[in-house]
Amino acid sequence: MATPDRYLPAARALFEQIARDADLPLQVELWDGSRVALGANAGGNAAPALALSDAGVLRRLLRRPTLETVARLYADGRIAVVGMDLLGFVERARQHKVRLRLGDLDKWALVKRAWPLLFAPDRPEHLTHVYAGDATGRAQTKRDERAFIQFHYDVSNAFYRLFLDPEMQYSCAYFTAWDNGIQQAQHDKLEMICRKLRLNPGDRFLDVGCGWGGLICHAARHHGVQAHGVTLSKTQYDWALGKIAAEGLQDRVTVELKDYRELTGPYDKIASIGMYEHVGIQNYPDYFSQLNRLLADRGLLLNHGITRGAKKSARRFNRIRPENRLIRKYIFPGSELDHIGHTLSVMEAHRFQVHDVEGWREHYAWTTRLWYRALIDREAAARAEVGDEKYRMWIAYLAGVSLSFQDGSLRIFQTLASKHKGKGPSGLPPTRADLYRDAPGGL
Repeated sequence: MATPDRYLPAARALFEQIARDADLPLQVELWDGSRVALGANAGGNAAPALALSDAGVLRRLLRRPTLETVARLYADGRIAVVGMDLLGFVERARQHKVRLRLGDLDKWALVKRAWPLLFAPDRPEHLTHVYAGDATGRAQTKRDERAFIQFHYDVSNAFYRLFLDPEMQYSCAYFTAWDNGIQQAQHDKLEMICRKLRLNPGDRFLDVGCGWGGLICHAARHHGVQAHGVTLSKTQYDWALGKIAAEGLQDRVTVELKDYRELTGPYDKIASIGMYEHVGIQNYPDYFSQLNRLLADRGLLLNHGITRGAKKSARRFNRIRPENRLIRKYIFPGSELDHIGHTLSVMEAHRFQVHDVEGWREHYAWTTRLWYRALIDREAAARAEVGDEKYRMWIAYLAGVSLSFQDGSLRIFQTLASKHKGKGPSGLPPTRADLYRDAPGGL
């Protein structure tokens, strides 16, 4: 005869207390397969539920109720969503203000119900995809940029192919219509970058952090430039070399596995797309100084990157929030997000004249949602390629950033600036009309 699980009654009592006090439209599925409705409108047995694999899950959540605890348990497969995908479940919880309603609960009543669960048996964790060093980059006198980049981008080209477009664009797409597919939107992003930089045949064009080579090939193929890209990712470099050869662009496009700080220039136009998030705010003076040195006089820079909102004090802004610490540790080590006001100040302090700043926040909310859906649709292939842990962590990451762009806690801006050695006109057109020819529907 099986020994009764003495932690199941305690778990049921805890969740029944939550149901009485909070009345949430959600269900919890316990490790024996039974369910507890957290409110009168939680639905029947076919309704979506949060599934817990064992009593040790509640022990961990009660002892350390943090976002990182939830993420680690989800990546380890001990928390799962059944009957709905993760993003849909979180959106449902947000819609019904679950976090706020949980915060209003009688903490003493919950402690009494939860007390036995604090001593439930736990089991070892099996997570392996964790950055081992200083993921913030702040404790290092010299940041290991190559290690940061390779941790994130050298996961597997085959993995990224599962959810990116054919050009392997891993940055915010540009939607001339919200019902455009990801392939059209990424093509339009590449074209908009080229138009903002006013690329002309023969221009010496540099893409800093060129990824898999999509922009340099597009710029050479459609605008006749001499394009050069640099990356610190070996897998991206190998892919870009193959792409250049396959498209017959060897005479117009080159790529190097090199740090941008080792380049000498000069270049007429420079794009930095989704790269400056990896630089570190304290390194912005060196970053913009180097880009300025690489540019010819009257040359143009397009700096495209994710930001967050400013705070009333530098101390508050510099505090690392739990979600930021989580992303640095498991997804993007070394990354750091500025606010746009400070970025513009540093650019101007390092001899750039700013001409145009455009926010693409809603475009990235939609881009990341499409990536999330594509990865969900290819779940079996993704798990086979990178394993269950990485797949689950990436699903959680894409869901989280999509929601963050949607609600505005993350933003993204494209900033166009020029280098001026002396006074005089910039050479830019008097209006933006040249950027929007052929729209809507596609550029």
